Amino acid sequence: MKIPKSLLIDPERNSVYGSFAVAVSVWAFSYSVIFGQVLILAYYAVWLPLIMVDYRRFLRHLSSAWLPLSFAAYVCFSVFWSEAPGITARTAVQYFSHIACAYVAARAVSVRTLTIGALVGIFVVLLYSLKVGAYSEDVLDGTYNFVGAFASKNQIGFVASLGIYFSVVFIAFLRHGRLSLFLTVPVVLLSAYLLVISHSATSMASTPAVLALVMLLAMSKVLSRRYRRVIFLVGTGMLVVTILVALNLGLMDFVLGLFGKDSTLTGRTYLWEQGWNAAQRAPMLGVGYAAYWVQGFAEAERLWNEFYITTRTGFHFHNTYIEALVELGFVGATLVSLVILRTLYGHVSAVAFGTWRADSVVLAGVMVLLLIRSFVEVEILNPYIMGSFLMYFSFFKLARLPVARPRRSAARIEEANAARGWSGPEPGTDAAR
Repeated sequence: MKIPKSLLIDPERNSVYGSFAVAVSVWAFSYSVIFGQVLILAYYAVWLPLIMVDYRRFLRHLSSAWLPLSFAAYVCFSVFWSEAPGITARTAVQYFSHIACAYVAARAVSVRTLTIGALVGIFVVLLYSLKVGAYSEDVLDGTYNFVGAFASKNQIGFVASLGIYFSVVFIAFLRHGRLSLFLTVPVVLLSAYLLVISHSATSMASTPAVLALVMLLAMSKVLSRRYRRVIFLVGTGMLVVTILVALNLGLMDFVLGLFGKDSTLTGRTYLWEQGWNAAQRAPMLGVGYAAYWVQGFAEAERLWNEFYITTRTGFHFHNTYIEALVELGFVGATLVSLVILRTLYGHVSAVAFGTWRADSVVLAGVMVLLLIRSFVEVEILNPYIMGSFLMYFSFFKLARLPVARPRRSAARIEEANAARGWSGPEPGTDAAR
């Protein structure tokens, strides 16, 4: 049986396959550490073969992806000055292929299909974590937090926050009929419950802020483009002023206290200081991608010991930009910052200055969530994680591709004419005239 190409790569017709592929990806991002390489192979299997279905579709307007591809190339080239070239080479290839999968997904899957697949995948992932039911002690503050099948509370908190976010935007912008509304409710309830018991302050603080922003963008739909521009500019200015005032008046400590944090952010400020000092060793190019947290390296071993990381893996500086400075230097930190800002501005400006589209609102919210978390987490510099996949998916969605419709063959035209009782040339053609 021959499967039509459109059921695999046409965003308007491949909702079933696309949702399945996204759900598989979410599962791979969450539990590949537990279930091994089989999930990573499944992740590749649902995306990369689509290139062979219609390679022209994926090569069209490839130049629009120059910025993330430049960053990926720089990551790969860092093997030449890396302090751990073997690790850098392997991880860089993984990161490059991860970006390629996000590129294929952005060209083949609509935002609505992404949302549906994410909801299905997140629901299954959280159910499994609920079944595992593991708790972990935070040795820095002495609390016990739910981690499920994840390695830390922040990881499950991020997945739960995405479950809430995608549920809200699906109900608000993307659902068709009441049935989809009822099917979304279990995802919201499960995500909210696990978010609360995980005690992830980062996720609990960022989720309401992003939802509030999305609601503002949604309400801007009723305004003309002119008023949207004014509100965007004024709102941006007020946000900057509010942040500066909060920092100067000490309101930030009050906000942190609401989420059980102090001004050190549970040791993060010390980590940032250590990361900044480490970045001075190679300020322009860094020590190489994934070449700092290596077993046997003195500085990494010291920090693992100070923060009670007995596994001696899976740790970082809890700041995307400091992590980039250490591993990739000023050049790499600049490139990844440009990717983030270009993606965020592209979707926000599409809503504020262009034609209002629900897709842009959804992806703008995703980027704001990732931007907030980028200051306290590292979720876009590594392969096979949800944050980096969503960022690159959002970037590649900035390119508006024309919808290609297959041209009817002469045989099909004759069949259609015969069905209409027309025996001559196709109406409207030169021959008919």
